[in-house]
Amino acid sequence: MKRVSVFAPATVANVACGFDVLGFSLNEPGDEVILSLSDDSGIEITKITGDDGRLPLDVQKNTGGVALLHMCEHLKFSGGLKMEVHKKMPMGSGLGSSAATAVGAVVALNELLNHPIERKDLLPFVLEAERAACGAAHADNAAACLLGGFILVRSNEPLDVIQIPFPDDLFAAVIHPHIEIRTEDTRRILRKQVSLTRAVQQWGNLGGFVAGLHQSDYDLISRSLEDVIIEPVRGLLIPGFESVKNAALDAGALGSSISGSGPSIFALCRGEEAAQKVGKSMQN
Repeated sequence: MKRVSVFAPATVANVACGFDVLGFSLNEPGDEVILSLSDDSGIEITKITGDDGRLPLDVQKNTGGVALLHMCEHLKFSGGLKMEVHKKMPMGSGLGSSAATAVGAVVALNELLNHPIERKDLLPFVLEAERAACGAAHADNAAACLLGGFILVRSNEPLDVIQIPFPDDLFAAVIHPHIEIRTEDTRRILRKQVSLTRAVQQWGNLGGFVAGLHQSDYDLISRSLEDVIIEPVRGLLIPGFESVKNAALDAGALGSSISGSGPSIFALCRGEEAAQKVGKSMQN
């Protein structure tokens, strides 16, 4: 095998009550990463599309390139690689765009080299790319993109990621307002301290949400989809956020909140028909 194409899905991080520890993958949109073995030495990014010329071809400044560099160093792989990246989701959207490119790159290399590394053990290379992109090696988007489904990051150091079972009839509607918000900017405005009362409320919601997923208890999922710490601050950066959230709830969503750092907004729903209805209400 000399050429591999990988689809890396968009993701929703935080999921209301789980700042930096919860995430899930979407079936669409996503990035396509094409990686080829080359007779030339080193890593070369030959093409990037869908980014309006904004992303660097410099390997050390591109999340896919950074992830490959760390993986090659780990494997002591000195062969040549050529990479194409086709961005098929908006950047700065809160849908894990930077993580998707990095995940696509390492999964592609693992395929080319006949799986020397287990899928879950590719995550540290992606986290180094996330650190380079926004200064923080958070695993919520990266792990969800790499592993699929719902994930819980129990610990970052040492890294401990758990996949969570979820109901078959759970669907997500996601809208993306036509504005861009940089993750590093939204992290700067967060409070450094929170009250014990709010902390207790938040971790109660997190525990309830995870239990609701395990038990397929939609009422418990709905009651737990509440963010009393992050959303009140970040929501101010998204024009019309409260109106969109209320539209989702009025249309029957289990709950709604900001996807990652925003501006995308997600709603969890019971059933595809309900999600379609909720999505249209949010869009309107």
